[in-house]
Amino acid sequence: MSNSSERPETPVIVRLKTGRDRSLRRRHPWIFSGAIDRVEGDATSGLAEVYDALGHWLGRGLWNRDAELAVRILAWNVDQAVDEGWILRQVDASIRRRRDWIATHPERYGDTDAWRLIFSEADGLSGLILDAFGEVFVLKIAARGWIPFVRTLVAHLRAHHGARAVVVSAEPDVARREGFNPETLVALGDAAPDAVPIRENGLHFEAHPISGQKTGFFLDQRENRARVAACARGRRVLSVYCYTGGFEVHAARAGAADILGVDASAPALERARRHHALNGTACPVEYLRADAPEALRRLREAHRMFDLVILDPPRLVWSRSQREQGMRAYKDVNRLAMELLTPGGILATFSCSGLVSHTDFATMLGWAALDAERETRILEWLGQPFDHPMHVAIPETAYLKGAICRIE
Repeated sequence: MSNSSERPETPVIVRLKTGRDRSLRRRHPWIFSGAIDRVEGDATSGLAEVYDALGHWLGRGLWNRDAELAVRILAWNVDQAVDEGWILRQVDASIRRRRDWIATHPERYGDTDAWRLIFSEADGLSGLILDAFGEVFVLKIAARGWIPFVRTLVAHLRAHHGARAVVVSAEPDVARREGFNPETLVALGDAAPDAVPIRENGLHFEAHPISGQKTGFFLDQRENRARVAACARGRRVLSVYCYTGGFEVHAARAGAADILGVDASAPALERARRHHALNGTACPVEYLRADAPEALRRLREAHRMFDLVILDPPRLVWSRSQREQGMRAYKDVNRLAMELLTPGGILATFSCSGLVSHTDFATMLGWAALDAERETRILEWLGQPFDHPMHVAIPETAYLKGAICRIE
């Protein structure tokens, strides 16, 4: 496993091919291996100094010879050292931005204690995610170059930012692409309970940083859950890809008539039921373990109809090469959802694919409505909360998009 003693004293030199520096000059931090002309230095990972084809310095960042995303630029100023001190100052600034915003909006955020404190590229720390569930922090590593800094980061979060425990982990597929064993990260952090109580919009949930998906709870839908719940009063609600029930608990509190949730994960559905119990919801709620498209087809065949359908699928477009396939999948589930809505019903539908733009999403909804033979109007666009900021130079940070639609 890498540690601080393994950092190369001399960063590698990365020289780009002619014309492959345009995105960097717009302050986009990613350099893929195909843009590199040659590398000077033997280090497999560590820091890299990046130059264009004419020898002009462009930036300094994390280097990984084994990854397709070979360099993640952190510093754009030639005099800016990327060392522990600089990284900790960036971490402090990222956390301070959130806490300052929360402090100036107490009426809006006073009933919530779970936040994203670092959002990777959007905060200038490509490959680093930090979520806070009360006093339990989850540090998610998505770039091999961060591993030597983890012990320092954990100690700093404990000493200066109120972390009682810091859980360190990585997604297995990400670790595989980056070339490290995710299990080696666990020992760098703290032990923590797998059910961490949190509050969101005055409701009670449990984050699961050990066994849950991503960091253990999807904080990015916080405001959207409240906004969609405002449409739920008196309505029969279908929530598809419901995971641990965030949308349904909000809808139940808002006065939904009844709720059906669908997800393929049995543990997720058990946690959804637990969340209703924690909040004492009185609305009739049923959960169905099933593949989402198949469940939608079966509901259509059974002539079930709903007044509000919520679609929150996982990322269906992972790469440009399978974009067409992913967009068809989005269209199919949205078409099925439209067919299950009563006239005047509401469809709240989402995409968390960074490669899908708002225009792409609206076009997909148009094709779905055409196939379903349902007149569809977008009433409101939904997106990311303030703690998942969108960086203007990095379109991929604007990954979450949603629409509230009226279906005739």
